[in-house]
Amino acid sequence: MNEYQTAHTDHTSQKGPRIGDVRLDNITVLAPLAGITNLPLRLLAKEAGCGLVYSEMVSAHGLVNQSQKTSKILDSTPEEKPLTVQIFGSDPGVMAEAAGIVADKGADIVDINFGCAVRKILKSGSGAALMRDPRKAEALLKAVRQVLKIPLTIKIRSGWDPSGCQAFEIAALAQDCGVDAIAVHPRFGKQGFAGQADWSIIRKIKDMLAIPVIGNGDINTPEDALRMQSETGCDAVMLGRAAIGNPFIFKQINALAAGLAIPPISLDQRFEIMLRYLTASVQYLGEKQACYMLRSRLGWFSKGMRHSSGFREAIKKIASQAEARSIITAYRASIDHE
Repeated sequence: MNEYQTAHTDHTSQKGPRIGDVRLDNITVLAPLAGITNLPLRLLAKEAGCGLVYSEMVSAHGLVNQSQKTSKILDSTPEEKPLTVQIFGSDPGVMAEAAGIVADKGADIVDINFGCAVRKILKSGSGAALMRDPRKAEALLKAVRQVLKIPLTIKIRSGWDPSGCQAFEIAALAQDCGVDAIAVHPRFGKQGFAGQADWSIIRKIKDMLAIPVIGNGDINTPEDALRMQSETGCDAVMLGRAAIGNPFIFKQINALAAGLAIPPISLDQRFEIMLRYLTASVQYLGEKQACYMLRSRLGWFSKGMRHSSGFREAIKKIASQAEARSIITAYRASIDHE
């Protein structure tokens, strides 16, 4: 048993935090990733033991204007619950209407994106731009909170400079507006995913607030997850990039938190999950659209395997489920026959 297991056996072997009236089974959360955390990926994460999954971010204007493409992001099944749907926008009235649509569609929690720093999102005054304008942020949060009966959360960055001052201001404001939990990715807006996340900001926000705080950023291994909780006191840990192609990490974190050995993941398991993701994606999106998307995504599941670069190259032009399955099978055979 390592130092994190010793420190956390009593605490994290219990259920996860309560967000409003939603109680998580454990401390693990799948981050919202635009264009990535769709229904097939969320179901894999949930099956692997993830306590709470987030949708990819959804345009509030798209929902209100009944965009078919936007509305499809809300597709869900009971197996993935509890589900948080993340919306983005800057107009309080539109955001309130969109939040109502999300709730009516069966989401368990509505989250507002306060962290996206993509230029298109910033130009609309959405995402991390809201952290520059506390008055607008307050009006938006109050409008959404007023129409929602289900829990409301926000996901923020540290702001626009490394100090975290804007994060502290927005976090306090959010709690005052009735937000039920806050996820903190402690990188500043222009930093993207570069450099190192400043976990001390999560610690300071946790010390400030009475509502649950979810820590996010630089969790690459199960040990990182428990180290973040130990260092920051956060109530749950959120994983994004580390869980893409490796949903097993949720199972491993939960085992470590319970004081158990980290379960190894076999080659059979990794190839099985790859094939299941292929099948689920085709069923969800249709063969043509799924294959186009999977040209870049099936490679996620080969990370760390031998000859993965050749596999990633081979799948760049897949046009059918049968072709993809054949390439996966051949790749597996090439590893077995070495």
